Amino acid sequence: MVSVRGWLECDDGQLAQIKEIVEADDPERTYSGGWAFPARQYNGARWAFYGGYIRAVSLDWFEERMRQIAQIPASYQDDEYDERPRGLFLVSHDVDGMSEWRVHNGGLVIGFPDGDYHYLDA
Repeated sequence: MVSVRGWLECDDGQLAQIKEIVEADDPERTYSGGWAFPARQYNGARWAFYGGYIRAVSLDWFEERMRQIAQIPASYQDDEYDERPRGLFLVSHDVDGMSEWRVHNGGLVIGFPDGDYHYLDA
């Protein structure tokens, strides 16, 4: 099993698109039930959270969703900034250990954790 937990920060339009991506999955066949969206979003940013245990063979499904979400363009175009969704996920595999998934700049970067997050696996 793999423990996946993390968050995304985005804008209003991106949040709507993230919800569309999540809702397109068949809830009976995937782990899409791990997504949570606060009912009351406040300040300028919007948030989406994921937490759950999934089978290792389904990790490709989650990675594909993260790559889709990372590519969502900013709702408000600005010549200076390209504000795509960004976030951080910790993925703890029973065999392979922990990895850090960073969503930013339109992509997904998977690597070793920069911090000491192993207390979360206790």
